[in-house]
Amino acid sequence: MTHNEKNKSNIEMITGDPKKAIVKLSLPMMVSMLLIMLYNVVDSIWVAGLGPDALAAIGFITPLFMVLVGLGNGIGAGANSLIARFIGADNYKQANNAGLHSLLLCIGISIIFTVLILVFIKPILILMGAGKTIQFAMEYSYIIFAFLIIFVYSGVASAIFRSEGDMKRATIAIAITAILNIILDPIFIYILDMGISGAAWATVISASISSLIMTYWIWGKNDLYLDLTPKNFSYSSELIKGNLEVAIPSTVEGIIFSALAITINSLLVIASGTNAVAVYTASMRIVQLANIPLIGIGTAVLTVAGVAYGARNPQNLKTAHSYSIKLSLLLSIIIGAIMVLCANQIASIFSYTTASSYLSQDIASALSILSLFVLAIPPGIMSSMVFQGVGKGVYSLIITLLRSLLLETILAYIFGIVLGWGVKGIYTGIILGCFIGGLVGYAWAKLFIREFEKINS
Repeated sequence: MTHNEKNKSNIEMITGDPKKAIVKLSLPMMVSMLLIMLYNVVDSIWVAGLGPDALAAIGFITPLFMVLVGLGNGIGAGANSLIARFIGADNYKQANNAGLHSLLLCIGISIIFTVLILVFIKPILILMGAGKTIQFAMEYSYIIFAFLIIFVYSGVASAIFRSEGDMKRATIAIAITAILNIILDPIFIYILDMGISGAAWATVISASISSLIMTYWIWGKNDLYLDLTPKNFSYSSELIKGNLEVAIPSTVEGIIFSALAITINSLLVIASGTNAVAVYTASMRIVQLANIPLIGIGTAVLTVAGVAYGARNPQNLKTAHSYSIKLSLLLSIIIGAIMVLCANQIASIFSYTTASSYLSQDIASALSILSLFVLAIPPGIMSSMVFQGVGKGVYSLIITLLRSLLLETILAYIFGIVLGWGVKGIYTGIILGCFIGGLVGYAWAKLFIREFEKINS
């Protein structure tokens, strides 16, 4: 059986009805992301047992770690977009070559960034205001950032599976990382008495095992639709450029979300001290959990939009955009309601030790307000993912810049600090900024699709 006869049902699925493809692709993605976030929450819960300083240290490292993960996901998004467009255009040879180029990028970029982050980690943490938590933060970050290539490779390999509609294995790989992590965390932190560095080692070991399994599937088992054997590699600066046109904006978007988290942390410290950062860190972990269905749908839209664009099919592109927004809005309403109704129960999970019990009421009220943030997300994120899918990464980046860095930050500053509303004002600014920015992104994507229709009608 030749490579391009394998996984034929996945290819038929991503080139067929966009609604069915979005549901089929997003469900496994949601499961795998749910496991990652569950691990993040469990990680926070175990680390919270070490006291508020350790939990705040994770809060300071998380934005940097998201940049790291964003690197892999950025190159992955570039690969996913390129491969999906070549599959849509029925160009098997270039689809293979695009996959191989993304792996080459993964190695080169990992080496550069590992050196940069390890050299500058201490000044970065000082700049972020880590203060008395810096020792915890340094312990954790040296281990995590030394193994950058594992996290970047994991993001790229998983995107290669997604680009050909093989969500099952993309999901299994992520699930292995998360489940192993949940098991190893308490063993390394408490049983082996390694403290916060134990949490870091648990993360590294889990990701390494998952990466080895994906490597076996790609080159050992050798049963993908794509054929990523070195013989299919033919260097092309156009493919590097094509990947980076999505990868760079996508990675910068990750940096923007991190910059937003750093800025919000600083505003919270001004408004109410480091305890407010601990409350926000715990609350945002729950908001991230609530965002999983939306990111799952968004990731599916990237592939479906890429295939539709490559096949010059404006109707499928239009359907993918509008259907994804309707579906994610419906889910957001359900999730937001659960967050409000169960705020107290959720908050108590993070305050199970005497070191952190006094945070419970603050976390509950933060969750009730931030449930509105979940409702504001769908129009912007789905429009961004359509732009990434069609290879217009810069458009996606502009939407994120407007929404997160400009509107959310400025409005949080105005409501929280200038008007003196404190922590609640900061939350209000974040919600309003997200909502207004998302509407702008939605209108822009609609215009883009209308133009694409005119050209291809």
